[in-house]
Amino acid sequence: MVMLALVAVLTLVATEDPVQLWWILLLAGVGIPAVFAPRHRLLAPLSRFAEVVVVGIMASQLADASIHGTVFGASAALPYLAVPLTVAVLGRRAREGAALLAVTAGTLVISGVLTETAAGRQIGQTGYLAVCAQWLTLAVLGTIAASTLQRVMQARGESKPQPYVEATRLLTQLRSVARQLPGATLDPGGISEHLLEELRTVARTDRAAVLSASGGGRLVVLAQVGVERVDWETTLDADSAIADAWASQQPQTAHRSQSRSHSGPEVSALVVPLVAGVRTVGLVTLEADAAGAYPATVVDRVTALTRPAALRLEAALLFDEVRSLATNEERQRLAREIHDGVAQELVMVGYGIDNALACLPEDAKETAEELRTLRGEVTRVITELRLSLFELRSEVDRQGGLAAAIAEYARTVGASAGLRVHLSLDESTARLPAATEAEMLRIAQEAITNARKHARATNLWVTCAVDPPFAQIEVSDDGQGIADQRPDGRYGLAIMAERAERIRGRLEIRPRRPSGTTVAVVLGTLPRRDSVRDSVTAPEGE
Repeated sequence: MVMLALVAVLTLVATEDPVQLWWILLLAGVGIPAVFAPRHRLLAPLSRFAEVVVVGIMASQLADASIHGTVFGASAALPYLAVPLTVAVLGRRAREGAALLAVTAGTLVISGVLTETAAGRQIGQTGYLAVCAQWLTLAVLGTIAASTLQRVMQARGESKPQPYVEATRLLTQLRSVARQLPGATLDPGGISEHLLEELRTVARTDRAAVLSASGGGRLVVLAQVGVERVDWETTLDADSAIADAWASQQPQTAHRSQSRSHSGPEVSALVVPLVAGVRTVGLVTLEADAAGAYPATVVDRVTALTRPAALRLEAALLFDEVRSLATNEERQRLAREIHDGVAQELVMVGYGIDNALACLPEDAKETAEELRTLRGEVTRVITELRLSLFELRSEVDRQGGLAAAIAEYARTVGASAGLRVHLSLDESTARLPAATEAEMLRIAQEAITNARKHARATNLWVTCAVDPPFAQIEVSDDGQGIADQRPDGRYGLAIMAERAERIRGRLEIRPRRPSGTTVAVVLGTLPRRDSVRDSVTAPEGE
């Protein structure tokens, strides 16, 4: 429409004859099928071919009718050539575009040669043909530019597909790859332990660990070996070989320990970054109680083993992150549905029972007692739902840590159930991987919930000791014991066992003396630090 208006204005300026506007109406008429049926296999191409033929004939006629000369008259119609040519190229019809150019050139030449005009006698056919050649050249250049633009747009569309389409493609690939891999190869802890065992065969190692990023400028310990457990430096802003290796992505050696708890007269340390592509996914720290334990030859052997391990570890960490995000999203969705659905309906049922009680006559004592019993049961179910919502929404805070999340949950449940809660917490500054912390929290929640629902206890002891990669949680009660628990309680124990197996921990269930049950989940091996060992046994009473 814009180009038609431009050609109409140029026609009036060139001829000063409104009658010549009938060419514009003809041009609009032959272009209607291409406008309303742009993808039709027959009508759309025929419409565009008709447009270029009309433009060719129109150019020769306007050259004759122009009062400003042949060149100006022909130039009034030729700009419209850009419309059908550009549409054909942007529609990925290169052959049609070339055919349109050929038909346009033939029409212009034939109509110019066959038309004997006064202007042609004065100026000659050369001027007319020259201006036609200029506009055809511009049309060719415009067609090439449109074709280039179309390819760029197509390339951008292919390189940046819709987010959900790309996510589906990647997740499908991940599922296929995961099915082909051995069972434990997507476990960051298992990969890290296997790497440390390999490194011990090529380098002297008295202490070693694999660390990975956890966000907030800190590292987490994925695996650790050695005669004793050490408190590794996990901050990336400290003056250490660990921070230097992370920033430079190059192996670093040092003559002092990279832990905050170890000291010795002679220590050699080697820190090798695990780099996948351009991203650092973790670090391997090796230490030996000897000087010069890591010469260049040893560094080369260690680096040769860490290169392929970096890619495996990155895949495992990404898989853990995707699984954690999906799990958290599903828990939040369930919490919203319960809160907005059945919880609200139960509240309304409770209000209905209250109204019924208020409207009962004084002599309906038996009915009133039944309604009060029913109201108490509704209140109990609503309380259970609220605790379930709290459990679903509970997460390990990045700043608070695992112990703080368990303590908050234990206090909330204890207050609602009338339990006396005794807490013993010992958590180091180092953190467990986020996925591991989430599983440990769910195990603790299930153990506390079982004690509240089935144990008929009056006291609850919760012990949490975290010294990565070691962690231990114990939940003890003074109730009736596990032998008399209902089937749903045993089902909860099975869920805890599955969660413990998923993080390569072990679940221990034993009776507590003189009464009750102790449920413990242990991750890794017990450290030798006295402060942690003293805190992992729950007190027997107060």
